[in-house]
Amino acid sequence: MPYNNHNYGGPMKATHEIVPEMLPNEGEFSDPFFRRFTLRTAKIPLKLTETIEKDYKFPTFYKDVTCAIAIFFCSYDNAHTLVSAGLGPKVKPVRMPRKRALVAFSCYEYKRVMNVAPYNEIAMTIPVMADPGVNVPVLPMVADKWFSRFGYYVFGMPVTSRENQLRGNRIWGLPKITQDIDIVEKDGLCVVTAMEADGQPYLKLRIPTTGKPTRFDVTSHLYSSLKGKMLKSETNFKAQFRVNKYMDQMFKKRQTPDRNYIVIGDTPSARVLKDLKIEAHPFQFRYTPDMTSCFDLPDPEFRFDALLPQPHHAHAY
Repeated sequence: MPYNNHNYGGPMKATHEIVPEMLPNEGEFSDPFFRRFTLRTAKIPLKLTETIEKDYKFPTFYKDVTCAIAIFFCSYDNAHTLVSAGLGPKVKPVRMPRKRALVAFSCYEYKRVMNVAPYNEIAMTIPVMADPGVNVPVLPMVADKWFSRFGYYVFGMPVTSRENQLRGNRIWGLPKITQDIDIVEKDGLCVVTAMEADGQPYLKLRIPTTGKPTRFDVTSHLYSSLKGKMLKSETNFKAQFRVNKYMDQMFKKRQTPDRNYIVIGDTPSARVLKDLKIEAHPFQFRYTPDMTSCFDLPDPEFRFDALLPQPHHAHAY
C-alpha cells in the first residue's frame, strides 16, 4: 500500500492495513522547532500485529499540519463524571462560570509525520486540574503557577489510521478508534465530519478559517490512563492561528449562534457528546493551515501523588 494516498483537504477514509516499513522521511524535519527536542526510542519496539513491530522515535514530529480547534461550554457536573470515570475523583475539570466546564475539539490533518503515513484525527478533550484543592474558575487557564497541575483529559479520539490507533492505545492509553474523518474548507469554514463505520456522521464542526492572527508557541500536557496508572505526556506546538473569541459567553448561557457550528448525531459514538450537554454557541475558535508540533512518550518520572501535599517522611518511589 503506498504511503502518499491522501489528497489533502478532502475526505479521509480509514486505513486498516498496517505496513511493516516505517516511512523514511526523517530528513523533512529540519525546522528549528524540532531541534529543541532530543529524539530517542522507547524501551522496547511497539508490537502492532503478530508479525509487525516498529521502533519509533520520540517525540513524534509533525509538520504542515492543518489544525482547527473549536471550544464550547458544557455541563460541569457531567464533565466531572466523565473525567472521574477516566482518571479518578482527584482530577477535576477546570471550573467555568455558571456551573460549566469546557470541551475542546482539536481537529488535525497530519500531512507530514516522522516515520508514519498521513492521517486525520480529532482530539476530544476537557481542560482539567490534577488535585486542584480549591477549584478557582478560569484561573488555571491563565496562571503559570498552576501549570504543573493543568492539562487536558482526552475522552475521545477518532483517527483515520489503524496503526495510529494502536500507537495511541498501547503507548499512552488514549481512547483512539479508527473511523473516517473528513476535513474540508468551504466558504470560509473548515468543516470537520467524523463518521461511524457505516458512514453515518455523528459529529460535524464548522470552524471559521478567518480571525485575528495570533502566534502560539505552547507546551501543554495530556492526562491519560493505561493499565490502571495515570500518565502525563507533553505536547508542543507552534503556529500562527486565526482566532475568534466570544468572551461575552463567559457569563451568558444557552445563547443562539448565527449558524450550527456543532451538530451531534444520534449514534453510539455521539452518546458521550450528548451526555456532556454541549452548548451550541462557541467560546473560541482557532485555525491554522500550517502548524508544527510534536508529542512525547509519557513522562517516566510522573507520579500523581507528586502533585499532592507530601508528609515529611514521604514514601520514596
